[in-house]
Amino acid sequence: MIVDDCGRRQVLGGAAALVMMALSARVSARAPERRIGFSNPHNGEQYDACYFSGGRYREDGLAELNHAMRDWRTGEARRMDPRLLDLLVSLRDRLDVSPRKHLRLISGYRCPRTNRALHARSYSVASKSQHMLGKASDIAIPGVALHQLRKAAISLRGGGVGYYPHDGFVHVDTGRVRQWG
Repeated sequence: MIVDDCGRRQVLGGAAALVMMALSARVSARAPERRIGFSNPHNGEQYDACYFSGGRYREDGLAELNHAMRDWRTGEARRMDPRLLDLLVSLRDRLDVSPRKHLRLISGYRCPRTNRALHARSYSVASKSQHMLGKASDIAIPGVALHQLRKAAISLRGGGVGYYPHDGFVHVDTGRVRQWG
């Protein structure tokens, strides 16, 4: 069999692609777990859940975090965007905060009724908030200055970042990259 240079490159390229796929599958199977903990100052609840391990999202961990991030005013929950959880973990890691340290969850999901009521009181609450889509959270991290939290969130470029120093939190969402406050 005669193989020219072009054919040899195709064979080698195909073999290289197969090797990379196999290595990628092996690496993702050993990917580190992702976990996050929240403490809610409004109701005193605390949660700590592993939501990603073995290279995939874990439904049990996601369900626990969906409950933790529910609208604490009404009890309504929504499936939270796993990218938001990943963003919060990246933010925590960027700040070199232990995975076992709980983030203060000021607000996660907000049902439309809650969002309308908050918007009526303050125009700083968006009428079409990412909170209603399960794509936003308002957080603080004990021991981390808010301006440092804001700076780290902006550096990740994972979505929107709002700064509310008088209210004691930073807003983080997985919408388009933007910042305010």
